[in-house]
Amino acid sequence: MVSELNIPTAVDNKIAEQLIHDLVATESPSTQEAPASALLVEWMSQHGYDEAFVDEAGNAVGIIGNGSRDIVLLGHIDTFAGNPPVKIEGRLLYGRGSVDAKGSLCTFAVAAARANLPDDVRLIVIGAVEEEAASSKGARFAATQYQPEMCVIGEPSNWDRITLGYKGRLLLEYEWRGALAHSAGQALSAPEHAVNYWQTVQAYTAEINADETRIFGQLDATLQEINSGQDGAYGWSRALVGFRIPPTITPQDVEAALQPETGTIRAYGHEVAFVADKNNPLSRAFRGAIRANEGTPRFVHKTGTADMNIVAPIWNCPIVAYGPGDSALDHTPDEHLDLDEYLRAIDVLSDTLSRL
Repeated sequence: MVSELNIPTAVDNKIAEQLIHDLVATESPSTQEAPASALLVEWMSQHGYDEAFVDEAGNAVGIIGNGSRDIVLLGHIDTFAGNPPVKIEGRLLYGRGSVDAKGSLCTFAVAAARANLPDDVRLIVIGAVEEEAASSKGARFAATQYQPEMCVIGEPSNWDRITLGYKGRLLLEYEWRGALAHSAGQALSAPEHAVNYWQTVQAYTAEINADETRIFGQLDATLQEINSGQDGAYGWSRALVGFRIPPTITPQDVEAALQPETGTIRAYGHEVAFVADKNNPLSRAFRGAIRANEGTPRFVHKTGTADMNIVAPIWNCPIVAYGPGDSALDHTPDEHLDLDEYLRAIDVLSDTLSRL
């Protein structure tokens, strides 16, 4: 889908706030992003972008300039499940995606429209699909289409913080099936097989973390699902375990160490941790822009994963994550964004792009 380009409208704060309200109000859980992508493409076509279209993966893409140096602003347009009411209370915008991560994506869209770019730069804004799913479809497709000189990932970090790294990820789906025994006997029940596997995971995690005090350096394991049942004399149990993996080990290491004695596992969602270099032109431009907007820049490392894990090893360019909002509100019923922080983040990013 390609939107017909119109005469651009100056993007003032009122227009910026209307954009984020409209995008948050357009539901877009993973795999159902089409209406939101269409909305963002239409907005970009009306506000100074040279091209605006939905690509083959369903990503919303806007391009400004036609120079030889590509800079990619890669946000995501899908959201976690659930749709708390969209409302504005004072200067707070409530709704799914306001923080994670339509706030960052709208920051990208507006800042790009406002930035003073050198003639040799082509700026590419992407609202990627399926970031919240293990597939990461949008980022994987984008990684094959561009080779940027620099990249900013759209994730909340507060307006004055720059994210340098994310842990890796792995999902292990355990399953046991077998004959049942009388409950008065010594044989394990179907649920106990799953519980035993979870205890094995806990012991392994404790061993890995024994001498590690940094949260970013620890292996995190979460029991996300556990179910069991029976069919006549046979029973079954399943458990889904999610891991956040530090840079010192790989998803393959975890998978190999947790092969079960009984039952089987299916491993998927393998993502290796990534940590960017903080001393590069992109980071320096951000630090200068934050200071110019009366902030004190700080670096952070996140315990989750992001599209940075997907594209950074492929593009091998200076990369950071940036965006307004408190990431502690991600996926919560109370998710909300301070609109004043959103506007300040737009100023910082616009300044950063101009400095590049």
